[in-house]
Amino acid sequence: MTSSSLTVGYVPGGTPARWARIWAQRHPEVPLRLCAVSAAEAADEVRAGNVDVALLRLPTDTSALAVIALYEETTVAVVPTDHLLSAAEEITSSDLADEQALLPLDDVVGWTDAPGVPIDHRPENTSAAMELVAAGMGVLMVPQSLARLHHRRDLTYRPIADAPKCAVALAFLAGSQSALVEEFTGIVRGRKPGSSRGQVPPPAKRTAREKTLAKQAARAAAGKVARTSGRPERGRR
Repeated sequence: MTSSSLTVGYVPGGTPARWARIWAQRHPEVPLRLCAVSAAEAADEVRAGNVDVALLRLPTDTSALAVIALYEETTVAVVPTDHLLSAAEEITSSDLADEQALLPLDDVVGWTDAPGVPIDHRPENTSAAMELVAAGMGVLMVPQSLARLHHRRDLTYRPIADAPKCAVALAFLAGSQSALVEEFTGIVRGRKPGSSRGQVPPPAKRTAREKTLAKQAARAAAGKVARTSGRPERGRR
């Protein structure tokens, strides 16, 4: 692998740190740079070449990109710790029907028929919306990773059983894939060291019977050589 560098973009709540650690162990000679990107601009950052690969949320415009689906996140409702809904371990959309609902401008859930009564004011971002939740202005529905990212002592969250999931994917430019990007996607997919594509697989291990037959054949060949070497050559007396 040529010594260069790889830039990995990730949206808020994304967690590429584990893959970055594995990369550092396998390729210490190739720096891997982590770059925070907004959910709205993640795909554009890849298309513009500002990052080589991005951990982003779907749905989004993925034209000209190759996309690998990774996992789905649970959608949760963020409420004050003393809110009535905090008494339950899990809630449903019907529990939120009469609640004031905050919808920040950087919303990534995209729940078309989201429950609750929408508040006219749309906070600029999720962080600002969290402040309003803490002030008792309403509830906020976000992927669980974002609730954890913006954790505060006066807030808690509960999973919404019938809410849509939030898909997370890895995206990079479609077409010719660089060796560095291919290696990183392999790490994300759990590929073991040295098991890159195109590598000749190791020979299969022989069975016990095959080993026994091989030993017998070797002994027979050795005996034949010994008998042949003990005979006088023709023409000698």
